[in-house]
Amino acid sequence: MSSHREAPEISKDPVADSTDLYAFISPDRTDTVTILANYVPLEYPAGGPNFYEFGDDVLYQVLVDNDDDGEPDIIYSFEFQTEIRNPNTFLYNTGPITSLDDPNWNRRQFFTVTRTDYHGARKTEKVLGQHLASPPCNIGPRSTPNYPALAQAAIHDLADGQKVFAGQRRDGFYVDLGSIFDLGALRPVQNLHLIPMAATMGVDAIQNFSVHTLALQIPITLLTRDGSRPTSATDARAVLGVYTAAHRRKARILVDHEGRDAESGPWVQVSRLGNPLFNEVIVPMPRKDYWNATRPTEDAKFAQYVEHPELARLLPVLYPGVFPNLAGYSGSRADLEAILLTGIPAGVVPGFPGNYTGNTLADLLRLNMAVPPSNNPSLLGLLGGDIAGYPNGRRVKDDVVTIELKAVAGATLPLVDPSYKPDAAVGAVTQGVDPDPDGDRYLNTFPYLGAPRDGFHYGGGVRPSGA
Repeated sequence: MSSHREAPEISKDPVADSTDLYAFISPDRTDTVTILANYVPLEYPAGGPNFYEFGDDVLYQVLVDNDDDGEPDIIYSFEFQTEIRNPNTFLYNTGPITSLDDPNWNRRQFFTVTRTDYHGARKTEKVLGQHLASPPCNIGPRSTPNYPALAQAAIHDLADGQKVFAGQRRDGFYVDLGSIFDLGALRPVQNLHLIPMAATMGVDAIQNFSVHTLALQIPITLLTRDGSRPTSATDARAVLGVYTAAHRRKARILVDHEGRDAESGPWVQVSRLGNPLFNEVIVPMPRKDYWNATRPTEDAKFAQYVEHPELARLLPVLYPGVFPNLAGYSGSRADLEAILLTGIPAGVVPGFPGNYTGNTLADLLRLNMAVPPSNNPSLLGLLGGDIAGYPNGRRVKDDVVTIELKAVAGATLPLVDPSYKPDAAVGAVTQGVDPDPDGDRYLNTFPYLGAPRDGFHYGGGVRPSGA
């Protein structure tokens, strides 16, 4: 998965587990950038009686670097507070929830969002919104009879043209999880696998699962270092580096009586995410929890795993005779280093002005804000000739699994080593998944991820016939 259960410790702490990060020019508001940071992986549709929510004891942040040093210059911080109306019932709701202040909704969650700007040694902090309502989870036709309206009401307008939403959404990430982690099988080409089976299309293992999304829509002029809106894609001010992180208090004391556990001390980072699949498939298992606790500017410690990825060694073993050129390549993977750690310099990819952020090695999702949205987007992003797609930012539909698999398999190596010829099979590498077979996974407007599945209709993971 992108980052849903990527490290041993954070997999035990889902409310602090970042699953995906997206950053793209808003297709319907092209003077803004939309950033989505997802948490709480694999939310099963029927999640009662204790439905999913953000952690009141977690500090969530979206961090933006706009001066190419890997350090955040702008931070949006989210803190949550849960309020219970009736302490004498076990129920999440006692009747239909028809509005965000409906008395039938017993367990409501509110949040504060704060923006911090760093100008050298000077720091300014501004609370953008307080006691902003999150929507409920999508329970079913009786409890949440008009869920899209509830979610729409939870989109809050902030100062200076900014928007925010924090709540449950359909997971936009798609992956054949059952196949890929079964010894690296890709169903469309599994007939070539070491343990062959008949080729078939991929199966999206999480198509009906949900996540909790922190969504921001921010004018470009509020993200650049000088308040400008660059019009040239070669303007260094046009490039951002983005990551998300979650923090917990350093000390926690478990109590054995009724009441909350005691927490104290500074906030300590327990998870982070920039590029999809970085910690998932690049960092070796014993170092995954350590990676989650470090800052992007420390990623030189992990560069060796990018330059010589384990997956590139595994593919020729799992697919005997299929990747002979990849098996014989012993050089450092400068192409992957550019994609994941520095951004892509101008001139490396024909037609792409680049999103290079300098020599500092840092896992950041980099976006060139002067590249407009594509009128004909490709799921393969930059590999599909679409310069508005991953790894230039990341849109909700980008097939990041296939993109990164192709890159690791050698598709991007000739960009930095013209003597290398990709194996013929690289063109066939795909997970073979349709991201949106029902046409309701994504929205055309903010927050761009569709309504979560409800538990009544999708309690078994798929919609039963006649329901």
